[in-house]
Amino acid sequence: MSGRGGRGAALLKALEQPVRRPGQQSVQTGDQGAGPPPLTSAAVSTVGVVQMVADVDKCPPLVTPSPGQPLSFSRPLASPAVLPLVGRGGRGVRSVEPRMADEPPSLISYEPSSPEPVLTETEVVPVSVPSIQPGASSQTISKGSPAVGRGSMLRDTACHVRLPQLHSSGGPPVVQTTTPTVSPPALSPSPPNPVKAMRGLSLNNMESSMASSMASQRGSSGQSIPVSANYLPLKGNIDGVFKYAVTFSPPVEDIRSRSQLLNEHKELIGLTRVFDGTTLYVPKRICEQRLDLMSTRQTDGTSVKVTISLVDAIKNHDVVQLMNVIFKRILRALKLQRIGRDYYDANAPLEVPQHKMQLWPGYVTVINRHEGGLMLVLDVSHRVMKTDTALDFLYELYHSNRDKFREEAFKQLVGSVVLTRYNNRTYEIDDIAWDKNPRCAFQDHAGSQITFVDYYKRAYDLDITDLEQPLLIHRPKKKQRGKKEESGKEVDEMVCLVPELCAMTGLTDAARSDFKVMKDLAIHTRVPPEKRAESFRKFIQRLNTTKEASELLQSWGLILDSQMLDLQGRRLPPEKILFKNSSIVANMEADWSRECLKEHVISAVSLLDWAVLFVKKDQGKATDFVNMLSKVCPPIGMEVQEPKMVEVVNDRTESYLRALRELIAPRLQMVVIVFPTSRDDRYSAVKKLCCIESPIPSQVLIARTITQQQKLRSVTQKVALQMNAKLGGELWAVEIPLKSCMVIGIDVYHDKSYGNKSIAGFVASTNPSFTRWYSRTAMQEQSQELIHELKLCMQAALKKYNEVNQSLPERIIVFRDGVGEGREEYVSEFEVPQFNSCFSIFGDNYSPKLAVVVVQKRISTRIFGRSGNGYENPPPGVIVDHTVTKSYDFYLVSQHVRQGTVSPTYYRVIYDKSGLKPDHLQRLTYKLTHMYYNWPGTIRTPAPCNYAHKLAFLVGKSLHRDPAHELSDRLFFL
Repeated sequence: MSGRGGRGAALLKALEQPVRRPGQQSVQTGDQGAGPPPLTSAAVSTVGVVQMVADVDKCPPLVTPSPGQPLSFSRPLASPAVLPLVGRGGRGVRSVEPRMADEPPSLISYEPSSPEPVLTETEVVPVSVPSIQPGASSQTISKGSPAVGRGSMLRDTACHVRLPQLHSSGGPPVVQTTTPTVSPPALSPSPPNPVKAMRGLSLNNMESSMASSMASQRGSSGQSIPVSANYLPLKGNIDGVFKYAVTFSPPVEDIRSRSQLLNEHKELIGLTRVFDGTTLYVPKRICEQRLDLMSTRQTDGTSVKVTISLVDAIKNHDVVQLMNVIFKRILRALKLQRIGRDYYDANAPLEVPQHKMQLWPGYVTVINRHEGGLMLVLDVSHRVMKTDTALDFLYELYHSNRDKFREEAFKQLVGSVVLTRYNNRTYEIDDIAWDKNPRCAFQDHAGSQITFVDYYKRAYDLDITDLEQPLLIHRPKKKQRGKKEESGKEVDEMVCLVPELCAMTGLTDAARSDFKVMKDLAIHTRVPPEKRAESFRKFIQRLNTTKEASELLQSWGLILDSQMLDLQGRRLPPEKILFKNSSIVANMEADWSRECLKEHVISAVSLLDWAVLFVKKDQGKATDFVNMLSKVCPPIGMEVQEPKMVEVVNDRTESYLRALRELIAPRLQMVVIVFPTSRDDRYSAVKKLCCIESPIPSQVLIARTITQQQKLRSVTQKVALQMNAKLGGELWAVEIPLKSCMVIGIDVYHDKSYGNKSIAGFVASTNPSFTRWYSRTAMQEQSQELIHELKLCMQAALKKYNEVNQSLPERIIVFRDGVGEGREEYVSEFEVPQFNSCFSIFGDNYSPKLAVVVVQKRISTRIFGRSGNGYENPPPGVIVDHTVTKSYDFYLVSQHVRQGTVSPTYYRVIYDKSGLKPDHLQRLTYKLTHMYYNWPGTIRTPAPCNYAHKLAFLVGKSLHRDPAHELSDRLFFL
């Protein structure tokens, strides 16, 4: 390996090691016996790489176009060498935002932090993909080629590879695979008969009919409070906008080529238009019904017929789509760069040099229809950009973890997003081609051989110094595909990226767990309300003073308000917190951390038979913890006896497991394990043993958290509360006026690294005060968002409720978390019927009153309190259920934050037969945010949702199997 001062040789040596993927077994040695099953080299597939050759200088020829043209590769997907890729990891996709109290800091000293799910949405503008030029030559590679020396895991000697030529512009090399698919129906050449006369659709009054029907869904209790929201009303009139369907013959797949062909007739169509590749919006009538035009493709001179067919006058649904497309064009006119779904200013980075990072400031913009009309939701966002490359990251990873380098590289890179600065585009990494390097040669459009090194030098004047680095693979989304060969098989593209030319974006798991990194980033990202409002004003000013952007807005007759929306909210009264012998009223910050440490808990479980495990060097720390625990437990009403002190021979995972197996007995109530360092594989192995093999409540501590004597008392008090909750105790409660009611929380965790499964956590209350819970999990395949086993979970929960109360609940409220925006309809159509269908097994007359509420916390809405002429965070308990809502829904600010801007939670009632008034449901929701036993204060979502999230995360991250049912009536997953 050349360059990099010899570091490449070490990296190349690591590439020789076999790769292990989750879900497959291998020989276990040392600490490898813990955690998920190890990976095997036979399981690895670098998509698109089909044949191997003995020397890296003789890599199988790929096909590349001229400079700037993506490289292509094709193979049948049915070949056994191509395995499904692990799904999206989510790392790097998120912006660094002020994450205020999504879940407050855990009371436990060590539990792996659970990442927030990434909200996915369907983009309005399709991403362009290059098209295969008709008649392009191809080459076939037959089986029998020798294998690459260090990448034999991808060998497939039974396939033939056809390499089509491509002609388009821009982008890195692309891999293509082919598979027979059922193509979607083509757009009908005969659209519906157009409306003879245009229907006026004023943006100012199109929602008036909705407002009257919403009044009955609003609450009225609480104190009125003036608030503002980051909503900018969009004014104007879209009368006279027409929608056309555009088709091409012969078919043209590349959206850029489509736009060029359509642009040849700009005199007829006009410059004021929006075209997304298939649909054209213009403010004038082009034709009565259908118009055929002829254009010439610039790449090869082929004549293409462009058919424009009038569909209709624009309708309400199209208004939202049209406005979002227009506004994306406005953001591009402001010279903002699109990364993911949002736009960022690459020309004004905020430097964080001590961590080799930059923060690109940007904006989140969404136009949607609300009760108050069409509005733009505008929020501030930040994007982490690394100043080092993906190759630098691989070097660092190798030197820090040589034994499991490839496994760790796959885990850290797959799912992350990189930026190729030579064309300012972002790509999500789906795989790593360990058998490929920049010296691999491919065939260009002229039929000559060219390497990656020469390609990037010729196309972008870039020099690649490390000639042995592997290549990164990006697989475009389904909506970016759709190309077909003459055989009718769909072409599946794979983009090949050189790590040395890729800048890392986002934060790795290691960076997120680094307190100093997050603290330094928070200086820029935790924007207080007043500064956030100032950013909004600067954005509007920039829009108005940028000629291209303002002209684009004016050409469509649109006017954007320059001030945030002012409205009236309601503040719910503070809740009374109930302990065993007393009660308090929560303070202005909705926090009772001091009171809960000196008041008797409602139900204390005596800890009489328990054990503590530790290695020899941590014996003193473990002893100090036990002594402190005996002091802090009596004030909360908890009796603690001396534990069995067990010294583990060493810190190997097998040693901990062996000691636990010898120790666990039927009478043992709990085990406390002190780890010398934080290691996920060791943690997972211990949790598997304690949650599945020999079910027993367990508490894991990291030695450093109980090292400092000045903090030991505080840490031990919080651990004591959590231990009591895990044993089945009840810490505190709030007043619940509802009788015979069950509340349920559901959340889904997508396991990206272990078979791409989805784990649904289901947690239901079993007593009237909502202090005891019953939990179940359900596993699904291939990242399904909706749960197929809800019926079984609901039946088990109802049986448990009946066992505890000798009656079934008369009312059931389900809080469904983890549902992306736009998917509420699927929950309503699929999950709600499952709930209703399971009631009949308890008797024909059993029909409880059911309500289903979708909980969304990854939203862009911000609610500000107004103080004089400025803005501040609103207090906990603020409700907004009008103007910025859509139907029977509401925003709730339930938690207090000391830094940044508080984020509300959005509650959508998609099914309601509960008989509760809006006031009652809103108040119940707020009460449940007080009931999370991992934090003595309010949290952002109802407690059952957080419990379901913790359960799903534990199973998806560590257990990978359903926990033992013996633990289902305790909060063992805290």
